[in-house]
Amino acid sequence: METKSDIEQTSNKLELQLEDQVLLGPYDYITQIPGKQIRTKLAVAFNYWLKIPEDVILKIGEVTQMLHNASLLIDDIEDSSTLRRGVPVAHHIYGTPTTLNSANYVYFLGLQKLLALGKPGCAEVFTEQLLELHKGQGMDIYWRDSYICPSEEQYKLMVKRKTGGLFGLAIRLMQLFSESQIDLSQVTEFLGLYFQIRDDYANLCSTEYEQNKSYCEDLTEGKFSFPIIYAINSHPKDHQIMNIVRQRTKDADVKKYCVQHMVKLGAFEYTKKVLLELESQLHAEISSLGGNPHLTKLVNELSQLYKT
Repeated sequence: METKSDIEQTSNKLELQLEDQVLLGPYDYITQIPGKQIRTKLAVAFNYWLKIPEDVILKIGEVTQMLHNASLLIDDIEDSSTLRRGVPVAHHIYGTPTTLNSANYVYFLGLQKLLALGKPGCAEVFTEQLLELHKGQGMDIYWRDSYICPSEEQYKLMVKRKTGGLFGLAIRLMQLFSESQIDLSQVTEFLGLYFQIRDDYANLCSTEYEQNKSYCEDLTEGKFSFPIIYAINSHPKDHQIMNIVRQRTKDADVKKYCVQHMVKLGAFEYTKKVLLELESQLHAEISSLGGNPHLTKLVNELSQLYKT
């Protein structure tokens, strides 16, 4: 027979479960349709060098994926997005306040899981990398909302912070548990740049991207992505691209015209050239570190986007 104490414990447990359902609603919504799991694949690939225990890599992979998904909830609000992974964005279902709270809650759940690993340095790495992520995101938003087109070098520094923030988090955490002294900073930086420039290219050129988000979403957002930056800065007397970016248009015909004009300005050819250079640098760096078949395979898979 249950005692009063047992009943109270059961009641408290059910209340906590209900609370988590409420707090994690937007997060659970976005994770019901998994992404490409690139960060998890990267963690497995880097473990070819670092050789940390499987249970630790699984925990780090879980935390990194949690932070990535939480950051997407916030990104979609900041970017006024409409689709994510082919479904309406979470804040259009749950509202902006609940979605923001859910994302921030998951950030701290991730930190809690890292602290439970009991390894000195986890909190420091977490803090440093999340600061970098927010610095990069902040500059990206500032340029967009101030209608300031950055230089290519400014863009690359922003990406190093924004995209490299979560890439660096997983790898630096893994290094805390590894006996290897291998220097992975250069390959991590190349990967962050490669991944973001490829994503910028896909946003304006990929039919798969169009299905999962919306057509040329970066133009509607008013974002200064890599191809757009090149188109504007390499042709300072041509103001058409800048004018379209300023409008944040949802008109498909205007966006199609913009893409066609960017083709004429050589923006996509230049972006492909930079991607091929980064791909070559990645392969050279991987080779200099003794090779890594998992990472080489992943880069080769990602490269198919701009080679077909």
